[in-house]
Order: sequence, then C-alpha cells, then structure tokens
Amino acid sequence: MDYRHEWKHEISRMDLLVIRQRLRAVARPDPHAMDGKYEIRSLYFDTPSDQALREKLDGVSCREKFRIRYYNGDTSLIHLEKKSKIAGLCSKQSAILSAAEAQAIVDGRLTWMVTSPQPLVQELYSKMQSRQLRPKTIVDYTREPFVYDPGNVRVTLDYDIRTGLHCTDFLKPCVTIPAGSAPILLEVKWDTFLPSIIRDAIQLEGCRSEAFSKYAQCRIYG
Repeated sequence: MDYRHEWKHEISRMDLLVIRQRLRAVARPDPHAMDGKYEIRSLYFDTPSDQALREKLDGVSCREKFRIRYYNGDTSLIHLEKKSKIAGLCSKQSAILSAAEAQAIVDGRLTWMVTSPQPLVQELYSKMQSRQLRPKTIVDYTREPFVYDPGNVRVTLDYDIRTGLHCTDFLKPCVTIPAGSAPILLEVKWDTFLPSIIRDAIQLEGCRSEAFSKYAQCRIYG
C-alpha cells in the first residue's frame, strides 16, 4: 500500500480566487473534471458508537474510514473507497461497484459481498459484521482539481460542503443542506516531494495545515 503526504488548509473566498489563478498558471486541470470542476456525492460508514468520527475528533494517528462515492450525478461509475491514515500519511484503496451493488449495501443486503472478487468489498463486509459498520450520512461538495506531474501532485479546492443529515440512500434524490459554517478547503497531496512551484502557488500568509474532515463537519447536526 502506497502512502502519500497530505496537507489541508481552510481558506477564505478571496484565497480561493487567488490560488485558483495561480494554479491555472502552473498546473493543469484534472482531465476528468467538467468545466474545471465536478460535484461529488459520498456516503460515509461508521459504527453504532461513531468510532470513525471519534477517532478523527480525538486525533488518533492510525485510523481508517470507508465511503462510497460518485461524480456529477453519474451512478454508472461508483467507487467503494477505504482511506487510511498513519502519522499524517494517507493512502486510498478503491473498488468499482455497480449501482445495484451500492444499493444492496445501503439496503443491508450483504451476503453477495462474501463471494465478491474484489478484496475491498470482502473487507467492508467483514467489518460490517465484526464492527457493525453501517451507512451514516451523505456528504456533497464541489471540487476544483489540479494536477502537476512532478511529485505526482494533486491540488483540490473544495467548497459548498453539504450534509444529508441522516439520509443514507444516496442513489435516490436526497435533499442536502449546508454543513454549518463549513469552510472552503485547500487540499494538497503528493508522493515523495512537493515541487517548489506548487509550494509557492499555494502559499498564503498566516495559513497553516489543519486536520479538517468533511465527514466530521457533516455530522454537525448529529
């Protein structure tokens, strides 16, 4: 499993405008984005005791979380993802789900997962049994992604973070609302080195790395 560095910064609307212009000059938009951005809908999992949420809020250095997501309302390509963190480094494993498989997980119809050819699906099944992981809430937001090949750098600008409260049927229409005073988020990910041209482009006076979680923010109402 390959781990990457990750920085997160809470920024203002003015910062967003400045960094967007800088990144357009030195990096390139993610080719998968539509008009430079895409809409993300994720469904996060947690235990009955909110283990993933508590570990995040308590700053546990070694933790993991599962989510299912799709982009721009396109349910023909759905990703099951497991994101792991160890001492500030992060990794992500992914598997493809059909819409029927994702709906089965939401509905609690899980037996098919035992014989899935995808190890990540089997792992989620195991933890849904042993830890009682269950769908917890929907998280929606808009993302503007940029990439820079040296260092395998990915910079994203995330905003309009919205919560589905206790709604978990994310393949069906679900009204989401602003997640409190959720900030605009600058995320920077890279492998072994962060090129100085990117470091300079994202530099902001008084801006420092933050341990922000969209999932935790979207649990603000319970």
